[in-house]
Amino acid sequence: MSDLLIISGAPSHSAPTGVVVSHVAGVLQAAGHRVSLLDVRSLPTLSLLTEDLRDPEISDAVSAVLSADGVVVASPVYRAAYSGLVKALLDLLPKKALRGRAVLPLATGGSQGFLVAMDYALHPLLAAKGADQVVRGEFVLDQNVGTPAAAAALDAAADRFTTALTPRLRKVS
Repeated sequence: MSDLLIISGAPSHSAPTGVVVSHVAGVLQAAGHRVSLLDVRSLPTLSLLTEDLRDPEISDAVSAVLSADGVVVASPVYRAAYSGLVKALLDLLPKKALRGRAVLPLATGGSQGFLVAMDYALHPLLAAKGADQVVRGEFVLDQNVGTPAAAAALDAAADRFTTALTPRLRKVS
């Protein structure tokens, strides 16, 4: 069993990204992992945007990332890029904060053209924070969220993520 953190850039729980996050959290919990959710929208905006690490909520958010065995980063895609709030949170992390832990990127968007955001925006951001074990994530079209096909793709992504966690857990043991 591992401690996993899901960073959600969803504007609400019922938004497509929120639905994807709920699905993946359920799959990971069913696999026996402890899953915590960090809704970036719930952090104090001023402290987040001014990088005020003295704010207890911001400090706790950074600590949650640093203590997780694996991190899922879920974001809606707007104008072919991830959510600004997700970026603001990741910018607070130390340079190599994601090194040595599995990271699963997930994204939702209104157009198949936004799929490029995974490779050309989100992956480089994760790499800049030291992610050396980025699991192949999933992009789900907003209109497909909640369908059996999307659920199957997300289940497969969660399975890849769980498999990627295993070597790290063995090294720690």
